[in-house]
Amino acid sequence: MTDLNDRQLTEDGLDMAHQTGRVLLIACGALAREILDLRAANGWSHLDLTCLPAKLHLYPDKITAAVCDAVAKHRQDYSEIFVVYADCGTGGQLQSACDALGIKMISGPHCYSFFEGNARFAETAEHEITTFYLTDFLVRQFDAFVIRPMGLDRHPELRGMYFAHYEKLVYQAQTDDPALTEKAKHCAARLGLAFERRFTGYGDLSTALARL
Repeated sequence: MTDLNDRQLTEDGLDMAHQTGRVLLIACGALAREILDLRAANGWSHLDLTCLPAKLHLYPDKITAAVCDAVAKHRQDYSEIFVVYADCGTGGQLQSACDALGIKMISGPHCYSFFEGNARFAETAEHEITTFYLTDFLVRQFDAFVIRPMGLDRHPELRGMYFAHYEKLVYQAQTDDPALTEKAKHCAARLGLAFERRFTGYGDLSTALARL
């Protein structure tokens, strides 16, 4: 597997398109490791991957335009393109853009949902409105996506205001990694939340890619 750097995936994304396959995946950089692991494990050599910077999740209003630009850049080289973004805070705009472009995207409101399984997540979401979720990537990049954007590195006293209505942190583990689990526990402690680990594996991400 390609040696991935989380900081690069956050800031710059990953350009691996046009290497071996016929189907192009345009994905969030936060999903690069999982997609490459699935591709390697299943022998899906027909799938190529290009990733947009994971930090776009801090600015969801920019996601749709970035995906459309990537489609325009690569469309002439591929017979099929699949977008590996859920709605991700775009308010339906990304789905509308994909429909207009005639390309498909993964189902779900966000990656927490499709990792858990969209059907299961929908069943439990109403009872977990006080839950804060992290994935493998977000545990590794906790400071970049939670602490610094919220200013908690400079003003830790704001923690109580931001997380007053949260009760627990759920770590959705894609892999069995004791070191990541320990870090996730530390993340929960930093936010003053109870901790729960759920091994989700790749959830509906695996199912969606298998259909390609």
